[in-house]
Amino acid sequence: MTGKTAPMDGRVLDAGTELPPLAVAPIARSTLALFAGASGDTNPIHIDLDVARSAGFDDVFAHGMLSMAYLGRLLTGWVPQERILSFGVRFAAITPVHAQPTCTGVVSAVEDGVARVDLKVALADGTVTLIGHADIRIG
Repeated sequence: MTGKTAPMDGRVLDAGTELPPLAVAPIARSTLALFAGASGDTNPIHIDLDVARSAGFDDVFAHGMLSMAYLGRLLTGWVPQERILSFGVRFAAITPVHAQPTCTGVVSAVEDGVARVDLKVALADGTVTLIGHADIRIG
């Protein structure tokens, strides 16, 4: 079924409806350090330049879960958290320090009071770093 009511504003919600994109600030080293402490993911490849270089990288890079958190912010900016029934991603590429991710979502289906939203995080050069989906209760 299509043509259901949107989660927040009473508009008709159909496949193809786009969520307002979320562009976040460029990933700073301080962001990585703060996320490491807050998440408990202190893998040094994300915060220690020497470790990143010894692993073959030019620099540290963002935690994949940081980008997933930004996608969560995209979703909760669109609907209340309690309407999110499921949320999953696949990590497709790294997010280098100083890159600026943009999170997007598009409704791919609406059925039985649930909208399936296809999600993506992409960098300015077009690199897609995360892809995923969420099921959102709209009824």
